[in-house]
Amino acid sequence: MYISMNELKAALRRCFEASGYFVGNYEDAANMILWLEKHGLHGLNELTNAIDYVAADREKPLSKVVYEDSTSATIDAHGRSALNCGAAAVDLAQAKALESGIATITVHNCHNRMFILKALTDCGRRGISAAAYWQNGSDVITEHTAAIRSGQRYPSYSEALTSLTDSNGTCVGSCEQSSGNTRENKQALTIICSSRVDLTSSLQSKDQHYVSPQQIAENKAQTVEFGIEITQQLWDQINTLGTGILVENTERSRLDAGGG
Repeated sequence: MYISMNELKAALRRCFEASGYFVGNYEDAANMILWLEKHGLHGLNELTNAIDYVAADREKPLSKVVYEDSTSATIDAHGRSALNCGAAAVDLAQAKALESGIATITVHNCHNRMFILKALTDCGRRGISAAAYWQNGSDVITEHTAAIRSGQRYPSYSEALTSLTDSNGTCVGSCEQSSGNTRENKQALTIICSSRVDLTSSLQSKDQHYVSPQQIAENKAQTVEFGIEITQQLWDQINTLGTGILVENTERSRLDAGGG
């Protein structure tokens, strides 16, 4: 089925608000998903993998800065989705880069890190070069890198197989340069921002799937023309989660009406 961008955004906002995301966070979450989908990077597929766990974020501790200095910080996301904490982490990296020239933020215990691309894009459009790096997988481990140059409208993105070991210590590919890959590493996200250095050059490689800023721009043009397609199952899941907001509002209205 096809739905309008505005209809999908409104449903996503309700979904995340009902799941306990704060004001601003649920806007960020909706925009992160829409951005990936609009630019051909499968935002709804990513959401399909994440949606069964979205409501659980309300039961987890808030993300916490466990170390910080002028150029870096380490954040424990406590198993939350990047939909919930990614934009704030990028904002912190940008603020430090504006002060010090370059900054690195490491987020541990963070899921759904692909959604960080929207926040990186916003950073680049504000005049700060930004990059993010993370790993996915158990038996086959892939590394993902996204980056945007200062002043660019669109980032680049790459995905590549690694030669790291899986969670059982089994070697995947060549292990000559592998230092192992713990569960914490596979749930980590590294964000780098700089007001002085172009961070996109590290993405150049022949041994990876690479999507250029030009390709991402072309994907958006096609999506705008043909609209957004969503499965009925995912649409129902989004709206089922979002009914929590409608129920709360109805109860609140009923109480207000009788409180004169």
